[in-house]
Amino acid sequence: MLQFNIRGENVDLTDAIRDYVTKRISKLEKYFEDNVEATAHVNLKVYTDKTFKVEVTIPLPYLTLRAEETSNDMYASIDLVTDKLERQIRKYKTKVNRKAREKGFKGLEFVNTQDDEPATDPLKIVRTKQISLKPMDSEEAVLQMDMLGHDFFVFEDSETNGTSIVYRRKDGRYGLIEVN
Repeated sequence: MLQFNIRGENVDLTDAIRDYVTKRISKLEKYFEDNVEATAHVNLKVYTDKTFKVEVTIPLPYLTLRAEETSNDMYASIDLVTDKLERQIRKYKTKVNRKAREKGFKGLEFVNTQDDEPATDPLKIVRTKQISLKPMDSEEAVLQMDMLGHDFFVFEDSETNGTSIVYRRKDGRYGLIEVN
């Protein structure tokens, strides 16, 4: 069952907006097993040029779903983000689920963090994430990285039990760093 953590930046969160977000993202529950408990972190932003950005992160035991959309209509952005998350779930279920059942694959879970202040010192750390490494192979790590929209992904290699990193190269291909 999904719980919701809805935040707004430069926007008043009305009951209508909260209800719409809850209604749209709750439709994703049909893809989850009955015993899954998760919190959907939803962040709504309004920029000075009157565009709306909707970011949704749903950390699950085997996968972290994340999507964001920007448009001139908040409700359209919510719809687009929901569609994007649904595509991610379908892609995950069709491409990785077979391998997951065979190997007992588990993905990365991220601990939610917040940006507090803009960076004034270029060497100052302004955001910290804590991750729990779960075993997977490099192909699964690339899929997880693409689903999150990141340029790199840290994981425990299921074959070597060591920490590895996959990353997107400038030429669009992927690289692998194995840590000794």
